[in-house]
Amino acid sequence: MGAEIGRAHGAVAVVQLLYGVYHVLTKVALNVGVNQFVFCVYRDLLALSILAPLAFLQNHRKIPKTNRHPITRQLLFSFFLLGLTGIFGNQLLFLFGLTYTNPTYAAAVQPAVPVLTFLLSVAMGVEKVNLVKLEGRVKIGGTAVCIFGAFLMVAYKGPIFAGGTSSFHQIIPKSQPQPIGGWMESRLLGGFAGGWGIEQWHAGVLCLIANCFCMASYLTLQAPILVKYPASLSVTAYSYCFGALLMVSSAVFSNTEYSDWILTGPEILAVVYGGVIASALNYGLLTWSNMILGPALVALYIPLQPAAAAIFSGIFLGSPIYLGSIIGGIFIISGLYLVTWARYRERQIAVAAETRDVQYSVHADPPMIKKWNNVSGHVIPFARPLRPAVKIDSHNSR
Repeated sequence: MGAEIGRAHGAVAVVQLLYGVYHVLTKVALNVGVNQFVFCVYRDLLALSILAPLAFLQNHRKIPKTNRHPITRQLLFSFFLLGLTGIFGNQLLFLFGLTYTNPTYAAAVQPAVPVLTFLLSVAMGVEKVNLVKLEGRVKIGGTAVCIFGAFLMVAYKGPIFAGGTSSFHQIIPKSQPQPIGGWMESRLLGGFAGGWGIEQWHAGVLCLIANCFCMASYLTLQAPILVKYPASLSVTAYSYCFGALLMVSSAVFSNTEYSDWILTGPEILAVVYGGVIASALNYGLLTWSNMILGPALVALYIPLQPAAAAIFSGIFLGSPIYLGSIIGGIFIISGLYLVTWARYRERQIAVAAETRDVQYSVHADPPMIKKWNNVSGHVIPFARPLRPAVKIDSHNSR
């Protein structure tokens, strides 16, 4: 079990590193001019074409028919909720939020995912926190340290550590991204902002907050579903099935131009990486890790994405690496270590308690039996004698 937990930690860390590469490739593709909706549709369909056959083979070749879990209406509705929150809502709301704010603010909101995941996990009973014990307080403190490190990476740059000349920088407002355009965006966000008297910037902020809530809900809802249906690959495939259907429906209404669906060379490379690595592989590893570690600990690795993106941007794009990224990364790793240590201590205490219970049951008094007393006319309980094992000689028994 300990080795499996270690592999789960390593898998989640690798997922965030792969997302760092994905951010770099996506930035190159978006600079070329790919449509965001089209990019998401191609990415989701490619991921689904990989996940669906693998899940089918896993269920029909490795799992016997007697051990296969039936698909009920309740499970289908759960898969729909996962696709709605983790695939469709997560991608689309971030897209809308980025349209009306800027990349700096969009990145600054993302550390809210571990906080919301932790609160939802505690509210649903998936994660247990006992503030009276040291382990519970360390969990809270480690989560706060991790989030502080993520916020520090976004809010403070500091002098250039590598990749350019030194200069001191604070929070730098970036240019407003161009609107995506399309029927759905103008109807949903435009009508929402205009009807409620909310400016577009505030509508974008609300979308980013909803994006974080969708990702937190996806991780939290997935944990009890994996208990009922412990096939991580199938859960991911069903979720992507519903998410891709919703995304395709939205893209058809948003993009009516045929030219929007034509991709160039760099765009195809980014779509392939996004569908195979960032979607199929990463979501599969996240689901498997969520089944072992729980949603709160998996979400704590999300702040590693800005650090990974900064490192790979410096390597492949020549972007400077700032001192704030280095310090923030140290805080993130420290917070992850604290939470991991607290979870390890809780697991040790639970194992010790189970061992004591087993030892107590072994040395406990023999089970009581009841016998009728012919003299008093009452039922008298007394201990059943333990019978010694009898060895049967096969030669003498003949």
